[in-house]
Amino acid sequence: MSDETMTAPASDACHSAPSAPRAARNRVSETLREWPVSHGLLLGAFSLCTALALSVVDDVTRGSIAQRSAEDLRASLAQVVPEEIHNEALTAHLLDLHDPEAGPVTVYRAVKDGAVTGVAYEMTGYGYGGRIQVLMGIDTEGELLGVRVLSHSETPGLGDKIEVAKSDWILGFTGLSLTDPAPADWNVQRDGGVFDQFSGATITPRGVVGAIREGLELFERNRAEMLAPLDDPSSEETG
Repeated sequence: MSDETMTAPASDACHSAPSAPRAARNRVSETLREWPVSHGLLLGAFSLCTALALSVVDDVTRGSIAQRSAEDLRASLAQVVPEEIHNEALTAHLLDLHDPEAGPVTVYRAVKDGAVTGVAYEMTGYGYGGRIQVLMGIDTEGELLGVRVLSHSETPGLGDKIEVAKSDWILGFTGLSLTDPAPADWNVQRDGGVFDQFSGATITPRGVVGAIREGLELFERNRAEMLAPLDDPSSEETG
């Protein structure tokens, strides 16, 4: 028998030997893919990774949203409380008021040289599109320093004239009080009051006027607490 005849089977064996382990691994992989538990593990791992990614994104966006909200609040407060009546941040002396009619109200107190010189807080009115958030500033005599609408869902071109960017209607409340005009006149003209309504949109200004009137009434009920002297920090116990 020739050497070529003797070596041929060995050569074939060398080429075919690695295929057996590969075939075995393929069968195991196919078995795992067909095994329901493996599908569950893969789905669980994918869900975990997705949840972790969403959590990271949520943490990042929550921080930026909170920062923007704080900046918007400071800008709005500056529009209803003149800078000349306070020399401390309007968010430095918050008062958590609990009114029997309005419920809990956060009061931002303007402070100058240690004395309360004015307050600001939000009130809610209801227009054609739902809730209207109003921010109002009031001096120690109960006179309006300024009013701004923070948020609303009123009809563009009609009800959105309550925004200072769309019309000067909201500026007309500056300098008024609960007695100027008289309480009975704190309504839109259609309801017998003195305040203008918009053409084709009476419900919206009615809601804003009502919210401001209620805000002035809130001040009268809680004037003493809102304007009470601030606690002297030096008198507080420290650890």
